[in-house]
Amino acid sequence: MSTAGTGTDAGAGADAGASGAGAGADAGASEAGAGPETGTGAPGAGPSGPPGPAGPAIITSGLTKRFRGGQLAVDDLGLAVPHGAIYGFLGPNGSGKTTTIRMLLGLIYPTRGSVSLLGEPVPGAAARVLPRVGSLVEGPAFYPFLSGRANLARMDAADRTADPRTAAARIDAALDRVGLLSAAKKRYRAYSLGMKQRLAIATGLLRPRELIILDEPTNGLDPQGTREVRGLIREIATDGVTVLVSSHLLAEVEQICTHVGVMRTGRLVFQGTLDELRSRGSRRVVIRTAQPGEATATLTALGLADIRSADGEVSAQLADQSPERICRELVLAGVGVAGLDTPRPNLEDLFVGLTGEGFDVDG
Repeated sequence: MSTAGTGTDAGAGADAGASGAGAGADAGASEAGAGPETGTGAPGAGPSGPPGPAGPAIITSGLTKRFRGGQLAVDDLGLAVPHGAIYGFLGPNGSGKTTTIRMLLGLIYPTRGSVSLLGEPVPGAAARVLPRVGSLVEGPAFYPFLSGRANLARMDAADRTADPRTAAARIDAALDRVGLLSAAKKRYRAYSLGMKQRLAIATGLLRPRELIILDEPTNGLDPQGTREVRGLIREIATDGVTVLVSSHLLAEVEQICTHVGVMRTGRLVFQGTLDELRSRGSRRVVIRTAQPGEATATLTALGLADIRSADGEVSAQLADQSPERICRELVLAGVGVAGLDTPRPNLEDLFVGLTGEGFDVDG
């Protein structure tokens, strides 16, 4: 993990990772990003505009990014992230998630298309809207020889609009929020991976935020660290803050997200609630029986498709048949039914169908 050199207005103490809130307020100034890739440098700027609009917290229209050399990283992206949602921005590695987040935060310019955060255009109104946004891009990076509190103090000092008279109280509040107040004096290099990730999220909580954007916040964490970060995301969202979480882990989506957008090679192939995603899958009926041959023949006679038989179970696509009728026909055919179930569509299968690639399913 690299660490930054001297603290600057763009990033005090962190390089590409610990991007606090919205800063780079004149964001998006160049192809490489306005200011260093530390991202949203000035983490401390509090809400400076009116309350968030009733519409989506994030809107993109036709958002496209083609890099020099011809690589099309994001293609005609149309995001709509509702206010108050925990939005899972899901896709295999290399699908365009981080590039999209960098465009949202004004760190790179889109080739074409538009971005609106909290009702404000980016990068046009970046100086006004980004202080209301917290972010973490591509993992945390802090001074290893400084304590957690000292690192946050440097991040806070980088914000020219922050009141130094309230810095100590705000820093302690952010540390307490992420469960690190008792470890505030410990050097960063002694932190566990989960603690490091929580400290990075704390940079975006030095002031009240309306929107938090987290790029792979559990990447590289062990199960305990992953649970810690998930719990923190849930807690942040209970205050009405909109959270966008990019991930390639299905467990994150299933356990914490209310809405999901699925990326495939730069394109958005699905967007909606988890229930809407599950409804896309074909429901199946699963019969446990000691007579799989006879059960298969009965399901075939009923016109069911994709019949599979293995290990004492026979399954098929339910289609427009009712489970009650299937059970009745099986019994009338003399098939002993030990159990019958209509499980929800498997999310992993749905995602593979949408993207053509596998996903990590571990948490």
